[in-house]
Amino acid sequence: MNNNIIICIGRQLGSGGHDIGRMLALDFGARYYDRELLNLAAKESGFSEKFFEQNDEKKGFFKQLFGMPTLHIGGSSMYKSDISQETLFQFQSEALIKAASEGSCVFVGRCADYVLRDHYNMVSVFITASMDFRIHQVMTKENVNREDARKKIEQGESQRAAYYNYYTGKKWGHATSYDLCIDSSILGLSATEKFIAEFIRKKFNMK
Repeated sequence: MNNNIIICIGRQLGSGGHDIGRMLALDFGARYYDRELLNLAAKESGFSEKFFEQNDEKKGFFKQLFGMPTLHIGGSSMYKSDISQETLFQFQSEALIKAASEGSCVFVGRCADYVLRDHYNMVSVFITASMDFRIHQVMTKENVNREDARKKIEQGESQRAAYYNYYTGKKWGHATSYDLCIDSSILGLSATEKFIAEFIRKKFNMK
């Protein structure tokens, strides 16, 4: 039996999911994968990491490619009929499964909770926060005004929801899709991480 602890985090944009994920990785001695997973998928597939980045958590990316005769991947050309968005998702999923088999991991986004749903020690968490909290976070990190921050949140979350719903058949951010949903704007990022960590320890009877 595989006893690795696998923590899968879904998050609203600006909720602090990335920071909380890193704290959880340190807490449990786990490897942290966010955009790092794109690099891993690129290495496993032999395709360019930039191609995975353009497609990252977005449904319908290939609609933008109509009219292009070839795709340039890893320095070589490939007809677009030879690759699909589902193929990229499969490569990413295989990278997820491989990483999870090698040790405890924290995965942020990328439908990890669905891909690893049969993993014995997997816990799924969704992190939300108030809109004001998220706007402030995005304004600070992206150095944008309030209006642009709100637009970035709305657009980003629409893409994430469409991507997650399409590949999982579940509803992004819906309580029934996760083991735990928590509002990080109530306790703050550090205390939220401690709450999640305690939940995980109790779930798996860890001392």
